[in-house]
Amino acid sequence: MKEYKLHNLEDLQNTVKSIIPQIKHKIILLKGNLGAGKTTFTKEFCKQIQCSDEISSPTYSLINEYRYPDGKIYHFDLYRMKSLEECFDIGIEEYLESGNLCLIEWPELFQEEIIVKYHEICIFNHSNYRQLTFE
Repeated sequence: MKEYKLHNLEDLQNTVKSIIPQIKHKIILLKGNLGAGKTTFTKEFCKQIQCSDEISSPTYSLINEYRYPDGKIYHFDLYRMKSLEECFDIGIEEYLESGNLCLIEWPELFQEEIIVKYHEICIFNHSNYRQLTFE
């Protein structure tokens, strides 16, 4: 597990730049409290892999789709999901098995059930910085 301290946006940019070459799996789980910076991380990640679409939180749509030079990115926000069945109802298995990048906010409901290979990014708020771990 690698750990990074983020004091500002430049630290986030440098951290994402450091993480991208380490990505070996297409599924990235994003964990952290409300407002921790999961969507901000996703925006920077997508920017650095040359995504041409506007990145926004999928809080209400549940899934946003973006394009980048190597294919598609599916950005999930599962905060409002109440059960594993609801995840299956939105077709999460098909997205995960598509071979495209999947960035998933609030994956705790199902991660142990259906995901085998993934990276995990956790973001924690501290009084004067954010701590990001990458595994």
